[in-house]
Amino acid sequence: MKFRVRKSSVAMFQCAVVLALLGGLLNAGAQQFTAGKKAKVSGVIVSRSGDAVTIRVKKTGANAVIDLTDTTKVERKQDFRLRHADMDVTAMVPGLTIDVEGVGNSKGQLDASKITFDPNVFAIEVAEEQQIQANQAAAAHAQSTANQGVAAAGQAQTSANAAQATANQAGQVAMAAGAVAVTDAQAVALVNKRVSDLADYKTVEEADLFFQTGESTLSPDDKAALSKLASDAASIQNYMIEIAGYASSTGTKSENLNLSDARAAAVADFLRDSANVPMRRILVPAGYGASHAAASNQSSLGRDINQRVDVKVIINKGIAEGASM
Repeated sequence: MKFRVRKSSVAMFQCAVVLALLGGLLNAGAQQFTAGKKAKVSGVIVSRSGDAVTIRVKKTGANAVIDLTDTTKVERKQDFRLRHADMDVTAMVPGLTIDVEGVGNSKGQLDASKITFDPNVFAIEVAEEQQIQANQAAAAHAQSTANQGVAAAGQAQTSANAAQATANQAGQVAMAAGAVAVTDAQAVALVNKRVSDLADYKTVEEADLFFQTGESTLSPDDKAALSKLASDAASIQNYMIEIAGYASSTGTKSENLNLSDARAAAVADFLRDSANVPMRRILVPAGYGASHAAASNQSSLGRDINQRVDVKVIINKGIAEGASM
């Protein structure tokens, strides 16, 4: 079993004064909740920063800050590819629509007592965005073809008709892709929308854990690496941890997916149970099967490298940039 840890400097994140000022700026213009008063709100998560979840409220379009606490209860409305029900809180990622019940606090934010979500809503929204982008691309292609047709007058009508057919076909393909995304919420939410791939987040520390073929058990070295990562993360303001499990192409697609899930879940369980990391600080521990290969599966060395879990400590870039000022 092998491991490797890459660490960026975290000293810049320990300036409490700057962070406090930044926190005030992040709350500016957000919907305010009356301290001590119960409230309900529904919206789409637009950003995460530690325990603070910023949503865009459906009714008003304004932003509101939701605070996750040790007592926050999170429930899914439909099935979701998480290994345990007590991991539902890890699903609080940008793009997810949530319904929140809670009590206002002294900062005008809402301390969440209960959050419910439906992963299928997230899939539909992503599918719609994919269809919009595909249609825009088809329209641009049609316009380009039409412009070429104008330059060649004798072929203009034929080119325009062909362009329209291309646009129609692209629209049909987009709709079909959208339908697939709607029926496969897990693939959209967990594979195509990894949090650290979004531009608003920065990786400040990372551990790579490597597994033997067919195994998902953590070695003593793995546990030591994770304990160090968790200890370092605790000193970083508003940190979050993202866990992504992978497999080589040795088994079937289903076997690889299940194995990568088990590897990611083993890491999440250790961080929670042995390293005292709150589950609300962990973002969707997910298995990605044999996708996103880091090396060729044609060699034994490449397969060894692909049998891994990537563990990232990430923060909102707004926090990092504010702290470096």
